[in-house]
Amino acid sequence: MLEVIFLILGFLIIIKSSDILVDCASSLAIRCKIPKMLIALTIVAFGTCAPEVAISFQSVASKNGTMAFANVVGSCIVNTFLIIGLAALVRPIRVRHATIKKELPILLIITTGFCVLMLDSLFNPLTPNTFSRADGIILILLFLMFVAYIIQLSRKKDTDTEQMEPAFKNIFLIIFLLIGSIACISLSSDVIVDNAVMLAERLNVSEKVITMILIVIGTSLPEMFMTISSARKKEFDMAIGNIIGTNIFNICIVLGLPIAIFGDLVLENFNLADIVTVFLTSFLLFIFAKSERLVSKKEGIVMLGIFVAYYITMILG
Repeated sequence: MLEVIFLILGFLIIIKSSDILVDCASSLAIRCKIPKMLIALTIVAFGTCAPEVAISFQSVASKNGTMAFANVVGSCIVNTFLIIGLAALVRPIRVRHATIKKELPILLIITTGFCVLMLDSLFNPLTPNTFSRADGIILILLFLMFVAYIIQLSRKKDTDTEQMEPAFKNIFLIIFLLIGSIACISLSSDVIVDNAVMLAERLNVSEKVITMILIVIGTSLPEMFMTISSARKKEFDMAIGNIIGTNIFNICIVLGLPIAIFGDLVLENFNLADIVTVFLTSFLLFIFAKSERLVSKKEGIVMLGIFVAYYITMILG
């Protein structure tokens, strides 16, 4: 079937593009003496969010609350429990003290705020869960707090780029390959998702399974290959920074911005278990990283276990 051929081609392109993206981002950090964590939290993380952004704007504009929130909620769960879990199995992820002290707490604050905003029905059972334009604006303000931190970080002298040889030395080549690899990742991710959906429809798989498994996991493929590739190359700042930046961007911009633009959106088919699981993504990542400044293989297995349990419960429920 053509769908299978395009799926294979999409995976091959996304794997190679992710390798190039890691090398380019690392080279850019070394060449410009910019902290690698800063690059991972901005250019790489935001660039790999392109599929989620497209789906979110389309979903919110058409008032499809289920797909819009499944896109963001599912992405946070997949990014943390599946991707970090797999990356930790490839190689235990070392986490810098600065990341534990600053970046992870920011992620925890933003994730907690997002979960609280999703709990309208818990405070008033007669009111359906609704994400208002004001909620979207709050998320954007939280994102601006994150941007302020990034600006502050960029002003500090970085020491982790010294005495390192960049994979690419020409700045114009780095920028060209960086843009090209992000474009290839986004396009190949779209090819994978589109053909996976067609394959699922051909096999008579339910629409819920298509949305929460094929769409969410499909659009998280850039983050998956980017993070695993970073862990394999011992680029731990890139690995953890990519997930932190992506989750923050997903919550605040991928969801917050379109809701702030298009207005209120009703949350359907979401319950307390979904919200608690989203909260656990940042809480457990913080706890695991803080324990030994390392996300170990055992902790990676725990994350994968939570991911599998959540998805089985969701599908059977």
